[in-house]
Amino acid sequence: MAKPKKLIISAAVTGAIHTPTMSPYFPASPEEIARQAIDAANAGAAVVHIHARREDGMPVGDFATFRRILTAIKQETNAVIGITTGGANGMSTEERFSVIEEFQPEMASANGGSMNFCYHKLASHLGQPKHDWELPYVTRTYDNVFKNTFQDMEYCIRTMNRCGTLPEYEVFDYGQLSNLAYFQKEGIITQPIYIQFVPGVMGGFPMRSEAMLFMIDQAKKLLGNDIQYSTVAGGRRMFRYSTMMALLGGNVRVGMEDGLYINPAGELAVSNAAQVQKIRGILEALDYEIATPQEARELLHLKGGEHVNF
Repeated sequence: MAKPKKLIISAAVTGAIHTPTMSPYFPASPEEIARQAIDAANAGAAVVHIHARREDGMPVGDFATFRRILTAIKQETNAVIGITTGGANGMSTEERFSVIEEFQPEMASANGGSMNFCYHKLASHLGQPKHDWELPYVTRTYDNVFKNTFQDMEYCIRTMNRCGTLPEYEVFDYGQLSNLAYFQKEGIITQPIYIQFVPGVMGGFPMRSEAMLFMIDQAKKLLGNDIQYSTVAGGRRMFRYSTMMALLGGNVRVGMEDGLYINPAGELAVSNAAQVQKIRGILEALDYEIATPQEARELLHLKGGEHVNF
């Protein structure tokens, strides 16, 4: 009998949706992002997924801020460091994709298509914002299209192929699986397929158990049974959907990019590490073994941390 594969825990540390006012524990500055990524890795996350923010918490994509964060993390942990090409609302596609050639990470997000990416209702969580940028940043998403044309996606995939960066395909809706199937058929996708399902975004597929079952089934039928996958589980339902993904043969992801909470009652997580510790405890109680960073590299066929440009 084949030994079950070990599970990869990813921690998405800060993202580009939440703002500093929403939680006093939220990692908003470059130093806080790096520190929480390191702590999450020490707690058991084999992969840390990184967005950049300036000192006041505003999401940015400039190289200097990214390098400051990435270098600090790499100096203290052997975790796989993945970075975003989703960037933040308001960034151009050129800004979002330029980080791949600059840093040549082991992994990076690659979005599965364009969509109406809306989270304007988070404004109700702001009360009196700490910073002037927060309220307009959130509310303008009601008139926002997250642009990822076929030309954009092809450029992104080819760039990652050239840089030896594994695409982490973020799939927000059913039709985006067909987009990936097109690139696979055309021979543009040349690396193993790793999907990060992203349910629950206003404009995408709903976060429901039956929806996840359907998406996994269709992904395998369209892209092959050897794909690997995980899911973003936003809000207070993070741990139940992450656990469901493990039970369905996938890996797991937690982190303050996805949800600020530690339980469904609305208690705020004090750190990304606390979320990693909780999901690790759940998985180990279910007799799963947790992958180390090196084991994650082997499972995902990554090039190794010595081949990045930071």
